[in-house]
Amino acid sequence: MKEFSFTEARQHFASALDQAKKEGVVCIKKRDGEIFYIKPAIQKGSPFDVKGVNLNISASEIVDIVRSCRERDYKNE
Repeated sequence: MKEFSFTEARQHFASALDQAKKEGVVCIKKRDGEIFYIKPAIQKGSPFDVKGVNLNISASEIVDIVRSCRERDYKNE
């Protein structure tokens, strides 16, 4: 883990962030002994970001399937 003094981190903040991204975490030490850790946040994607599936059917075929399901009488099954 890379360590920066507070002054170094302030002067080279972009470098500290790049290092955190590369290594996972960096340490910043102040003169009074306080220690801070910087690490990149975990980026969450939308639950609706799903990869598409190629079913090799046309849009009109999909519409026909949906229509037939809507017209079907499920009460007597």
